[in-house]
Amino acid sequence: MSRFLFSGVNLAITTPFDHQGKPDLDRLETLLEQYLAAGVSSFVLSSGTGMHVYLTEKESQSVIARGAKVINGRAKIIVQASALLTEDVLNRVRFARDCGADGVMVLPPFFEGPTDDEGIIDFYQEIASGGLPIIGYNVPQAVGVAITPDLLRKLCEMPEFIAVKDSSGDLAQQEALIRTGLPVMNGADALVPYALFAGASGLIWGGANFAPRAAVEIARQAQAGNWSAVQEIWQFIAPAMSLIWQGDYVQSVYAAAEILGYGAGQPRKPLARLPQHKLAILQAALEPLQAYEKR
Repeated sequence: MSRFLFSGVNLAITTPFDHQGKPDLDRLETLLEQYLAAGVSSFVLSSGTGMHVYLTEKESQSVIARGAKVINGRAKIIVQASALLTEDVLNRVRFARDCGADGVMVLPPFFEGPTDDEGIIDFYQEIASGGLPIIGYNVPQAVGVAITPDLLRKLCEMPEFIAVKDSSGDLAQQEALIRTGLPVMNGADALVPYALFAGASGLIWGGANFAPRAAVEIARQAQAGNWSAVQEIWQFIAPAMSLIWQGDYVQSVYAAAEILGYGAGQPRKPLARLPQHKLAILQAALEPLQAYEKR
């Protein structure tokens, strides 16, 4: 297994859209500069929070290429490279490699793909030929395939497979993965401090789009073992992170980021703007965090 490179916060950045619903690459550049100034040291481009599934391959490539050009070595880059066809995944991995990405995040085969361990291992072995470190993606409630501790051990026998991102939202399941001693990245916003205390190796965090300073500081304090400081900062973040995890996740992240000054426009259809009654609830949950982020 290759050396793990992605400790701390890996911000799953939103993809900005203009008024016509097209990717706004100039706004992407502005956002990246804001997050870099806030101390973010790693980004996930074309992320799930960035509406990867609703971007064409060409649009995804434009986001990756522009993002990599702007970052220009100032932070690490992970690229979401998931697709239905193995060859499409490989093409996305190779494109990310050519743009200078440090790694890729790839879902296991989904939508009536193989569910047995050998089929999943074969898939990732093919993807390994793309030439970048691979982060597997455990989100069984959406994909129908779970990366278990036994499967993680087998996958990490490949030098290219370096970690799994766990977005199951089940802390007990994530702890079971962590107990393998292999790198596990938390992808469930509401579990951040608990996952870090349990030994998560890093965070892939969509909610960090609206809380970059607090997110970076939580990771820094956790790495130093200052758990009382982690708990103190989490009090500012917890209301919003718990709320967005309950539903309308992407729409809520876009809305919250707009409120706190990291606007990316509206999410792309078929997702709609967050309804007004839900927006009011979100604004109330964000009040403690607004004061922290403006310090």
